[in-house]
Amino acid sequence: MNVDRDAAPFVAAATAPALLALATGHRRVAVGFGVVAVAVAAFFRDPDRSVDGGRVPDDEVVVAPADGKVMVAGPAEDHAPPGEWLQVSIFLSLADVHINRAPYGGRVVDVTHRPGRFLAAYRAESANQNERSEITVVRDVDGQERRVVFRQVVGVLARRVVTRVAPGATVVTGERIGLMRFGSRMDVFVPVDARLLVSVGQRVVAAETPLARFPAPDASQ
Repeated sequence: MNVDRDAAPFVAAATAPALLALATGHRRVAVGFGVVAVAVAAFFRDPDRSVDGGRVPDDEVVVAPADGKVMVAGPAEDHAPPGEWLQVSIFLSLADVHINRAPYGGRVVDVTHRPGRFLAAYRAESANQNERSEITVVRDVDGQERRVVFRQVVGVLARRVVTRVAPGATVVTGERIGLMRFGSRMDVFVPVDARLLVSVGQRVVAAETPLARFPAPDASQ
């Protein structure tokens, strides 16, 4: 099992008392702390994923940036970026993989971190009141600019957003871009000419579940 590097201090903090308990003869206590250490490592698991279920990705597909359950799939809510958007919001439970991936490949033109509250991530108001990072990716497809915005939003237990991309970087669809600790949500905003492919209540898998599809560049011709 691959484990993200951010797990190290948390696993160490759980392992140290297990080793101490073992050294002092408290085997049951050591086992308990050992289970905690394994659970913490599992939270930071980082499985390999094939973009769009192993199919060759194209310029038209926007994929899930995180594992979880779809809470919003439709017209954007009030907290959306300026402009007209469709929105997909995904809630991540403690049991979900928390590695975040780029839903769409292109050039990163903006990364903005906004401090805020720590409301439960499934609450609608958490999207604009909680601490979050907003990432904007732009891609040119046959002379047409396609812009996708996605947000890492913390929750009650997730107290830190880890964003590993910066403006000027180029990302590939499905590429790892960071993670959130521990339980959170991700919002994805796509232009209104895209067609959403998911519905509320659906389970999605990062990089493997298509969220939306853009029309072909010559669709109107």
